[in-house]
Amino acid sequence: MKKIVTIVGSLTLALTLHAQERYSVDDLILKSLENSPDMHISRANYDASKSRVRSAFANYLPSVDLIGSAGEAGMENTLSPSKDMVHDTVLLGQLSAKELLYDFGKTSATVDGLEYDSRSFRMQNLQDISDKKRDVKEAYYNVLSALALVVVQKENVKLNEAQLYRSEKYFEAGIRTKIDVSDAKVTLIQSKLDLKRAEYDVELAFATLDAVVGFTDVHRNYTIYSKELDLKHLFMTLPQYDLDLSASIEYAYKNRAIIKKQQSLLDASRAKIKSVEAEYYPSLYVSADYTKQSVNSLALLLPEDKWQASINLNYNLYNGGNTTARKQEKKIAIQNSSSAVALSKLRIKKETTRAYLNLNKSKDSVELSQSLVQVSSEKFDQASKRYEHGLSDYIELQQARQGYIDAKAALVIDYYRYFIAIAYLDNAIGR
Repeated sequence: MKKIVTIVGSLTLALTLHAQERYSVDDLILKSLENSPDMHISRANYDASKSRVRSAFANYLPSVDLIGSAGEAGMENTLSPSKDMVHDTVLLGQLSAKELLYDFGKTSATVDGLEYDSRSFRMQNLQDISDKKRDVKEAYYNVLSALALVVVQKENVKLNEAQLYRSEKYFEAGIRTKIDVSDAKVTLIQSKLDLKRAEYDVELAFATLDAVVGFTDVHRNYTIYSKELDLKHLFMTLPQYDLDLSASIEYAYKNRAIIKKQQSLLDASRAKIKSVEAEYYPSLYVSADYTKQSVNSLALLLPEDKWQASINLNYNLYNGGNTTARKQEKKIAIQNSSSAVALSKLRIKKETTRAYLNLNKSKDSVELSQSLVQVSSEKFDQASKRYEHGLSDYIELQQARQGYIDAKAALVIDYYRYFIAIAYLDNAIGR
């Protein structure tokens, strides 16, 4: 019976693992664009802006209205000497149409302004996508870093277990004292504690990744692609960035979506002031109405059919200075938008410079950390041999071993920080 339960449990575990999706960083980026509420909001804002453009464009097209009514009416009969009040049931249908002929560019400027506004929302959406890609990559590489650190801490536990076994044998042989065994036990417990912390860090890193991607499942039903690191040759595997600092800044000025957004807002401000200026001039439009009535007693007083067509001029002569005040407001908006474009360039230059320098700092850190691992490994080996021959105490051995483990952990962290730095630089320049 126990054997059957074991087999069933193994099959269930195998099926569960098989059902899990395995995602690369690109897969996770696509998932985040589908799932993230902030991306839904960004797209919705852009869609709403397009609807506002279509609404404004409708002013170019004729407006057609149909009205129907039924009710009782009373009217003094002026044709009768007694001028009695005549009552009747009235059924009325009215069809009216209105078409703008010319308004000195007010409608066209309004449409242009809303189109530029819509373009700014589109640029913001692209910037949000770029930011999301950066955040997903950062969370992804933090998970890989946490997983690699677990491997380092497992090695640390094995080294300390081996050292405890060796210390116990030395004590039994009378070569070492009891304090070495006690120190080895303390160090082993500490290494196991560090391993537990590293495993919890993995869960925290996955929680951050879930939040960035938009996974809301209570239980994680996916894994990510990871590979075993060759710590001896990590620096040689680093991808090279193909742009220097000057080229990166120039690329950012041309491609960063936030600059294009600010430029669109500037164009929108210029279009809006044209729309306000057009209010100083009249609007010309044509209108037509056709009315159909059904009456009995009032047939002599109310016509059954009536139509009217006219060309109309609508000219506001005075509105208390409202147009002038709004024009001044739009001028200030243009100045602010122009300053925002310049401010965006300054910020992007700063972001790009910081990201570029951080990338090179991370690259140098990987190179030096790899050298430190090699030297620390040699020192640990030498300390082990000195301890075996009674030339050093346990403290020296422990310091050498901990230095070796710390160096490997630092190398893992620096390695994945380099890829995070690439993500930040790509985001800063709009790539």
